[in-house]
Amino acid sequence: MNPLLDRLQPYPFEKLRALFAGVTPNPAYKAISLGIGEPKHPTPAFIQQALSDNLNGLASYPSTIGAEPLRAAIAGWLERRYGLPALDAATQILPVNGSREALFALAQTVVDPSQRDALVMCPNPFYQIYEGAAYLSGAQPYFVNSDPARNFAPDYRSVPDDVWPRVKLLYLCSPGNPTGAVLSLEDWQELFALSDRHGFVIAADECYSEIYFKPEAPLGGLQAANILGRTGYPRLIAFSSLSKRSNVPGMRSGFVAGDAAILKKFLLYRTYHGGAMSPPVQAASVAAWNDETHVVENRAKYMAKFQQVTPVLQTVLDVALPDAGFYLWAKVDKLANISDTDFAKRLYAEYNVTVLPGSYLARDAHGSNPGRQRIRMALVAEVDECLEAAQRIAAFCQSL
Repeated sequence: MNPLLDRLQPYPFEKLRALFAGVTPNPAYKAISLGIGEPKHPTPAFIQQALSDNLNGLASYPSTIGAEPLRAAIAGWLERRYGLPALDAATQILPVNGSREALFALAQTVVDPSQRDALVMCPNPFYQIYEGAAYLSGAQPYFVNSDPARNFAPDYRSVPDDVWPRVKLLYLCSPGNPTGAVLSLEDWQELFALSDRHGFVIAADECYSEIYFKPEAPLGGLQAANILGRTGYPRLIAFSSLSKRSNVPGMRSGFVAGDAAILKKFLLYRTYHGGAMSPPVQAASVAAWNDETHVVENRAKYMAKFQQVTPVLQTVLDVALPDAGFYLWAKVDKLANISDTDFAKRLYAEYNVTVLPGSYLARDAHGSNPGRQRIRMALVAEVDECLEAAQRIAAFCQSL
């Protein structure tokens, strides 16, 4: 067996199941889960219709590069959303089966397995796929802690100078999971300068880009590169997905876009890996990327939800409306000295509400775990259920 598999840690939800083992939640309350970031809003009917209308595509093998109409639809969306000049849909865009598998696979393409001191840089807290991708590529993860003083954006200036030459791939998530932080143009400019100096690839995970609460949409990596005159998006690959934008997590539909030279190698890898998207899913994806009305409506539902839930929680927790995304990242020791794991376990037992301990989403690095004494709450259900959960959390906090 591959010994690198032994480096993988249990997934956060496995840790949560172990934490709750033997606990019987209060039967007076119906179960409400804010633990998993799985969109619960209904899938738009027109996307379902496009999927069913193209089931005859199941009779054909799909190509790894994807059909031209899908790549054209993705290119059009990127150009409209980020104000980009015309993209070459044949070389700068590649459909993928959700951003998760592509985020993992890119490391296998980028990292030279013969370089034993290679690093893959990750934010901390982080999406666990980044760490797993680093280990399975033969590299070591290097964690950059989020900084509450910078609205939880990673503090890249804290990285020692002798670390950067070993970095081969840098994962970032903007808007961030779980913090909701969005990188500024200045942040991007600094990262691009470091990439130019040291030659590492930037993997920009942007799957939460269409759920935001400010008038201006979050800045994207390709957009920042274009503003800064970086023609061709050197050493930059952006990842996006329909899962959150269009409420279709089960379709497993996303894309990567950016540096054509990297995507050429990534396409070669994926041809052998078997990463082709089903033709019916491609057809439904074309419909989704070409429509913005349902995205605006979806964003409005999240806005209404956060506007009602956040004030309730702010009475008892240190929490604020994020820049974007559908998580609240709350500090739990406002009223009592309690750990994030004890908070989650007692809340589940006493009020039958599930939240995810922040320490499960981070690692001990540089003397601290930036997720400790924090919880992540995914406001993915409908408004009434999320509001009831917030009221139960408030009652629990008041009882501490």
